Amino acid sequence: MKKILLFVACVLGLSACNMTGEKQDAVQQERDSLQRIINEKDIELDDILSTFNEVQEGIRRINEAEGRVTIAEGNPESASSREVIHENMEFIQQAMQQNREMIAQLQEKLKNSSIRATKMQKTIENLQSQIEAQAARIQELEASLAEKDALIEAQGDAIAGLSNDVASLTEDNKQKAEKVQQQDKELNSAWFVFGTKNELKEQKILTKGDVLKSSDFNKDYFTKIDIRYDRDIKFYSKSAQLLSTHPAGSYQLAKDKQGQYELHITDPQKFWSVSKYLVVLVK
Repeated sequence: MKKILLFVACVLGLSACNMTGEKQDAVQQERDSLQRIINEKDIELDDILSTFNEVQEGIRRINEAEGRVTIAEGNPESASSREVIHENMEFIQQAMQQNREMIAQLQEKLKNSSIRATKMQKTIENLQSQIEAQAARIQELEASLAEKDALIEAQGDAIAGLSNDVASLTEDNKQKAEKVQQQDKELNSAWFVFGTKNELKEQKILTKGDVLKSSDFNKDYFTKIDIRYDRDIKFYSKSAQLLSTHPAGSYQLAKDKQGQYELHITDPQKFWSVSKYLVVLVK
């Protein structure tokens, strides 16, 4: 009888042990499942917070770039300022597009997440409002820059027009000055020639004893001078006679050390007043 009771007690003891082990396994499985859920939620939350931080950093960098544009806008005419404005405006456009994309990602992640965070949703909406406010300011800044660019372009066109006018006027004045100079030179030009009787006849300068009576005398045979500066003329001959008419007292015909004649014009205006052509007969 004692053996039977002992056997029954053992059987009951083993059954109790089995039931306790199964319950412990169930508890452990439930604990593991909860831990997985917690881990998944942590990963989701970390992902959401990481994107959230990136959006905030993007907003901060846009604000800084906006400040640099505003500073450079104070002197948009300089090449360096225009380069700063261009680079920062390009960065702002790219950064704003990235922020919009990340906000959309945040909303999608929160929508598909097992996390139900009303405050997080409000925070995302606040970020979106900041981005839209930035977009409005940037739009106003772009309009202001476009207006200033148009003004600078108009000023550039006006300056270019003035430069063209100045260049045209300068060229016109130059041509007029050259013309006046040429006219002045012609007014102060005279021509002389010396030669033997036969030479002067051959060039039709001397015709039947008359000087320059023929209309087709050879003008190229004469030497051109400026009466303001050329006052001494050498004839390289020991015999010289003026055939053209020039007022007495306006010149001297004298010999040099070699006994050759040369002409010294003492009063140019008077000397050339009768004729601008000087003809001298030499032997």
